Parts: sequence; C-alpha cells; structure tokens
Amino acid sequence: MTTIETRELPVPDPEEVLEWVSVHLGDVAVGEVRRGAITGGQSAADAALASFDVAGYAQRRNEVWPATRQGASRLSAYIRHGLISLPRAWDHVGSGPARDGESFRSELLWQEYARHLYARLGRASARSLRFAVPERTRDTGGESLTSGWDQELACMDLSVDNLHQDGWLTNQQRMWLASQHTVREGLGWRDGEDEFFRFLLDGSRAANRLGWQWTVGALTGKEYGFSRWQVEKRAPGLCATCAREASCPISDWPDEHSPDPRAMVDPLMRQDPDLDATRGPSQAETHGGGVAEAVWLTAESLGDDDPALEAWPDLPAVFVFDVALLTRLRLATHRLVFLTECLADLGTRRPLTIVRGDPMEVLSGQRLAATFTPVPGWRSRSAQLELASVHPWPWLVPPHAGPLTSFTAWRRRARV
Repeated sequence: MTTIETRELPVPDPEEVLEWVSVHLGDVAVGEVRRGAITGGQSAADAALASFDVAGYAQRRNEVWPATRQGASRLSAYIRHGLISLPRAWDHVGSGPARDGESFRSELLWQEYARHLYARLGRASARSLRFAVPERTRDTGGESLTSGWDQELACMDLSVDNLHQDGWLTNQQRMWLASQHTVREGLGWRDGEDEFFRFLLDGSRAANRLGWQWTVGALTGKEYGFSRWQVEKRAPGLCATCAREASCPISDWPDEHSPDPRAMVDPLMRQDPDLDATRGPSQAETHGGGVAEAVWLTAESLGDDDPALEAWPDLPAVFVFDVALLTRLRLATHRLVFLTECLADLGTRRPLTIVRGDPMEVLSGQRLAATFTPVPGWRSRSAQLELASVHPWPWLVPPHAGPLTSFTAWRRRARV
C-alpha cells in the first residue's frame, strides 16, 4: 500500500509553482526543476488561442529556423491536456483564409486520427502495426537518449536542445529526429518515442506513437527519409553554422529499406469489434442514482470546459499524482511544472484537491463524476471505481468501426 498525501495547491505564480514541484514532485522527475517554453493553465491557453491568427499558416507551419520564421500554432500542449478541445480549435479558424484554415484543420484531423487509433488499439499501439521494424534497443534507465542524434550537426543540436530544454518542437523537427534515429541510425522507434513522451509538453502516447510509426513505415509501408535538403529548405542558413558543413553525413538520402510485402496488419486496424467501448457514451450516463461527491480529473481533462467539470460546477475536483507511474516514466520536470500550472490556475475558480499516491486507493469509496477518456489507463481504473456520472469525450469526429490502416482510409468514413 502506498502512502496517500494530500498537498495544498500553490498559487499560480511562476516561482511558487517551481518551488512546489521541487518539494512535492522533485523525487519522481528528471533534472533540475524548470519550466519549458509554454506556460500551463486555462488562462494561458485562452490567451494563446485568442492571439493565434491562422493567416499564413499553410505557408509557414513547417518553418524551423530562425524562430521568427515559424508559423506553428504552439497550441498542442493545451490541446493534449484538454485546455483547448479539438472542436474549439476547429471553430476558431472558421473565419480565416480558406487555404490556411484547411491546412490547420487537417492537422487537427491528424490529432483526432491518432486518438482514434489509440482508443481502439490501446497498449497494442506500442507494437509495430504493419511489419517488423526495430521497436526498442535498450533501457535508458531514465537517462536522456541522444545516441541516434549526432549533436555535431547543427540541425540535430538545435532540435535536441529544443526537445530537452523547451519541451516543444515544430513538426518538421519531430520528423527529422525520428527519421535520423530510426531510418538512418537503425535504432528502435520505441526508444525515441519514449524520449519524446518524457520531454514534450504535448507528449501523448497517441500522437507520439502515430508519428514514430509513420516515420519508420510501420503505418504506411514507406519510411520517411531525412537529409540536408529538408534543413536547407526549412531552416535556411542553419547549415552554414554547422561544424560539419563541409563533410555533412546527411547530404544524401538514406538507404531505403523495403518492408516485407507479406506482413500482416493488426486486425484491429481493419475493424473495431467493440465501437461502443472505443467511443464511450454519446450522452451523460448515471449510475446508482447519479449523485456524485467529486469530479475526477486526469492529465487529459484539465480544462474549464471539461464535460464533467461543466456538468458539476459546485462539486470539488480531485487530481492524483500517481507516484508509482511517475517514478517509472521519469518525466522531465518541465512537464510536471506545466501540469501544476494548469492545476494551480484551475484551483483559483473551484475547490481542487491534489493528492500524491495510488489513484485507486485515493479514489476508492468516493462517488465520482468523470469524463470518459479514450486511453487504456482511464478505462482500467474507471472499471474499478464508483462512477456516479460519466460524460462524453469531446470528439471532433465520432469514431467509426471501419479501417484505420491509413489516415486516408480513416478520413473516408469520418464525419466532420
């Protein structure tokens, strides 16, 4: 049995939050306590969305360096933790230029596709989905993984620094790092995916795994090659700063590896045998009279418009830092700072209890309201808890039972 320890929330002040994380979570995180490039909290999320102008997004979303060229929205951490729902982000760009709005919405659909894939496959998504490619090479023991990224190369050094220090990368940089690590160096994609999860403020198993599987061709059957050409296009002038400019080891495209054409796709990729379990309820469900005592929050549902929070505005909320899970994951401190900023901000508007311990022990015996969450951890725990009220997940596109073998196949049946 683990120790259950209730913690008093910090005020939403930068220094107070850093001190709180250092005292209460420093033993389960990696590195000196520091914040990343994005501030957590509903207030920060609302401000970021309000200031995001989609005009020019299609042309600039893939730009990397210098930072002033970047056109990415930088909303991903807020979307990942439920401070901005995909439907809300979708609606925000409705009045912008058509080409830019379509480009941005396409990225939101990729996020939704990733969630559908993870909701259906769950932990099975940790396996290569189409054919045998290296998944894992070694246990890093909590140490940062850099063996596949030669930091003498300016493109790798910039990207690794952004990953480890800022906790945020442009999509291009994610593709560069993933391709260099796997396609060129031949290292396991699960090692790289774990590294992204540990450091990225928007790190999620759904989006991370989709990206890495796509890079190694385990989703599409075609690897993503990375070479100097992409760097010169998306970061003009960066190569001139590189110590290896004259002897660049990525000047040419990497060797192509043809997948085994006999490889089988996971059957769940073709059809969902239990769509109701994947999708969750379409309207609020009540059990045992439907009277709840508290709203159970998770890292996926920290926004004010979380359906359970909205439905129960007068109830206190509870969030549990799962000590055993965090000890195993060894997340970077800036990820825990971001989460704490979200909780501190929420705590200014409603009663909120923060607990260190085992969620099952903390929540046992309480009648809870919660939002259905399409991740395996929520499902396994919710089945053992007393949920008086379960609210629908805010899907952008309702899941369907048809094929997820590609984004195109999924999109053909998706309704939005």
